[in-house]
Amino acid sequence: MASTSSSTLTISSSSTLVDAKAPKHSSTSSPQSVTLPTLPLRTSKATAFCRKLARNVMAMATTGEAPPSAVATDVASVEVAELPEFVKTLQEAWDKVEDKYAVSSIAVFGGVALWGSTGVISAIDRLPLVPGLLEVVGIGYTGWFAYKNLVFKPDRDAFIRKVKETYKEIIGSSY
Repeated sequence: MASTSSSTLTISSSSTLVDAKAPKHSSTSSPQSVTLPTLPLRTSKATAFCRKLARNVMAMATTGEAPPSAVATDVASVEVAELPEFVKTLQEAWDKVEDKYAVSSIAVFGGVALWGSTGVISAIDRLPLVPGLLEVVGIGYTGWFAYKNLVFKPDRDAFIRKVKETYKEIIGSSY
């Protein structure tokens, strides 16, 4: 016949580990006792919301229905955190998109292309003399572009007209 013995596991809270010191084992404590540090109290909106949520779950488990005041406060607390204007505009634009699959695919491929191009640029940047040469070419092209399109008034007006026409072709309206 097999005999069973029951042993208890006690967990006590202590602040001995808070100071990063190992707890001292006394001769009176049993080898099955575990000492854990106390957790710091955190008071935040998320903690309060979790407490409300836990209360509502308990109320639903015991009565079968959520308290009506709890539902109203949860909805109100969610609505308090308003989204920035940029996010609202982005959501409205996303709702207007008909082919979300194509737009999502383009965004993913754009991210992959950006990641790949950063790898190529960092590989080129590690080559000797190439970064300095590319910097000189960039400075030279910027100077040529400014001289050709921005220095003289007739050239500047023609450049601005060309930019507005291109913008109108792409967007469909002018600013």
